Amino acid sequence: QVQLVDSGGGLVQPGGSLRLSCAASGFTFSAYTIWWHRQAPGKERELVATITATSDSVTYADSVKGRFAISRDNAKNTGYLQMNSLRPEDTAMYYCHCPAKRTWGQGTQVTVSS
Repeated sequence: QVQLVDSGGGLVQPGGSLRLSCAASGFTFSAYTIWWHRQAPGKERELVATITATSDSVTYADSVKGRFAISRDNAKNTGYLQMNSLRPEDTAMYYCHCPAKRTWGQGTQVTVSS
């Protein structure tokens, strides 16, 4: 069964950091590009970051560039999104996604508030 499990969200103060994880199973994780998306209440889903299978190319939305870092550990079948300098507008549900496998994680909530 192809599956992605998101974790690592929580409540953090502005300026704080969180690291999200995306644990993959049921497929050859190391062969596929992974994306991270987010969706805030009442807003459209936003593509936040992408990383290729071998980590040779990463992309970021302008809204997170310089603050977020996407990475992966293919030996652990896990993807990561390191989020620094968090702002209230980063509050959203965050999802990892493997587009080639048409599979999404269940999401993890990130709330940035004082």
